[in-house]
Formats: sequence, C-alpha cells, structure tokens
Amino acid sequence: MAEIREINDDNFEAEILKSDKPSIVDFWAEWCAPCRAITPIIKELAEKYGDRVNIVKMNIEDAPKTPGTYGVRAIPTILAFKDGVVTEQLQGARPKADFEAMAEKLLG
Repeated sequence: MAEIREINDDNFEAEILKSDKPSIVDFWAEWCAPCRAITPIIKELAEKYGDRVNIVKMNIEDAPKTPGTYGVRAIPTILAFKDGVVTEQLQGARPKADFEAMAEKLLG
C-alpha cells in the first residue's frame, strides 16, 4: 500500500493551497476509530489517483490551526481542494465509492 504524506499547519499552504494539483486532505486523530477504519481506503485512493491528486493526512492533534480555519468539527473529515478552494467535504467513515467519486470530480 502507498504511504500517505502527513502535512501540518506550517506546510499546508504550500502543499495544498498553492499546489498545481487538486488535493484531498484527510483530517484525523490517532484515537479516532472511524479515522483508522478509512485509512486503508485513503491508501487505495493514493495508489489509484496519487499521480494526479495530492492525497494527504493532517492529524488535528498536531495541527490544530488548519482544521479550525476550515470548520472541521468532527473527524474524520475529508476536504477536496482545487485551485486553493474547498470543493467538497465528506464526514465520517464512508464507502470507498464516495472517496473515488470525490477524486473523479476533482479531475473532471
């Protein structure tokens, strides 16, 4: 399985907002069971779309500023970014098809 890059408040702007590729950011925490449940799906997403979409994780415990900026109130929350703007949001443990649809919309 692909390794997912972990980003933080310090590199969020450069890695996501200023990226020339669309991005999917998984906001998560170690203690969150639904977050751990979707980790294999996020890894599969990275394997399938990683060359065309930035797929990263952000631990809300290590990076509290960015989740607050984007109104993340529950985890897991997955945000899709295109040209520095949020285009879609998913919350909770969802089926793989929901995440693939998110990636396809970013590429469409």
